Amino acid sequence: MPLTHQELLAYFQHEAHVTQRVFEALTDASLTQQVTEKDRSLGEIAWHLVTSIPEMLRLVGLAIPGPQHHDPAPQKAEELARAYRQVSEAAHAAMANQWDDAALSEVHEVYGYRWSKAQTVAALIAHQTHHRGAMTVLMRQAGLRVPEIYGPTRDSHAA
Repeated sequence: MPLTHQELLAYFQHEAHVTQRVFEALTDASLTQQVTEKDRSLGEIAWHLVTSIPEMLRLVGLAIPGPQHHDPAPQKAEELARAYRQVSEAAHAAMANQWDDAALSEVHEVYGYRWSKAQTVAALIAHQTHHRGAMTVLMRQAGLRVPEIYGPTRDSHAA
């Protein structure tokens, strides 16, 4: 589904706001929640989402200020939420200011694939959605309230 520049920006912004709600529901104690010792913890998944935004957009020519995967992850939920907000807002601003409809069709090498900028942003959003789902499962296991994502949750129904 081809999107215009403005539609892609709105889609990215909506998904970033939803993900921000998930980040804001995290607690310091929940960051160590994991399914098994072999799996990423909730905090590690959150950090992966933070660092993936500048990494993926750098591959299509946007320099987004933000941490890299090898940087130490914050140990506080509030710091993770702030880091996610900063990189997602910086990404939105950079895409808004540096791209237009024509730029979205420019093709780049991204992880061994030839993707347009639009495809790369769509993949970034899908990647975020995938990990956000895993985060909500770990949040439930940690006893946290899961925020509404694409509709009411049992938590919002109970409230």
